[in-house]
Amino acid sequence: GLASELRYGDHPFGPGVLTVAVSQSGETADTLAAVRIAQEAGSKVLAVTNVKGSTLAREADQVLFMRAGLEVGVAATKTYTSQVMNLLFLAAHLGRKRGVLSGARFQQILKEARRLPGLAGRVLEDTKEIRKCARKFSRGYDFMYIGRRYNLATAYEGALKMKEISYLHAEGYGAGEMKHGPLALVDDKMTCVAIAPAGRVTEKMISNIQEIRARRGHVISIATKGDRQVRSVSDHVVEIPACEEMFSPVLAVIPLQLLAYYAATGLGRDVDQPRNLAKSVTVE
Repeated sequence: GLASELRYGDHPFGPGVLTVAVSQSGETADTLAAVRIAQEAGSKVLAVTNVKGSTLAREADQVLFMRAGLEVGVAATKTYTSQVMNLLFLAAHLGRKRGVLSGARFQQILKEARRLPGLAGRVLEDTKEIRKCARKFSRGYDFMYIGRRYNLATAYEGALKMKEISYLHAEGYGAGEMKHGPLALVDDKMTCVAIAPAGRVTEKMISNIQEIRARRGHVISIATKGDRQVRSVSDHVVEIPACEEMFSPVLAVIPLQLLAYYAATGLGRDVDQPRNLAKSVTVE
């Protein structure tokens, strides 16, 4: 849950609950407050942070250090990826310890993880389509990012990056919630970024894309290389290499970060020091 909300309501903390606190800086005020409430209730705290010696690292019972290196820019990029990877590895480790993940599957996950640096490099090699989209849609358009399953959070992250560094209006939504309200926003001034890599929900994402196109919305899709179905219903497609579905957020977020970057630089924004923001939120 969001630490900023969790600390003000009834909570599930207790001796039988592990609280996982995620903070790049280890100094986020709301996260630290929620951690202290958890510990007062007898909950053990596992911190996921990038800064050794931070308040969170000192106060937690156990720490997973991200080891992503110093991130100077206010908008998180590599530390976001590191958080995703650390939490995926944590889930795999716990699955193995609990006996619900076989040894063979665990090794397969590790093997796929080792491929990611090379696959990420391939995404970074070709940015032509991303640059084109940034030029086309950075003026006069709103942005809607949609995703499902593993890439629901990717949609939120993509929209956040666009807001943070380009100052353009962007919102992230669960694609399954489109008919509950967000679809009303779609017109010819709406650019929808659909995160639709190969996986269990690809067909559902294609259906969502078709609904947006039917209402004159413009669609930029993030799709697995060679996916003709997604390409056939999209205005623009940025391809990522095929990978284990659970790792698709690691590759899919890169084009979204680049889209925000190229839109921002094209508009003359300071991408390293966005207005009104600080690297660490140390006050409420």
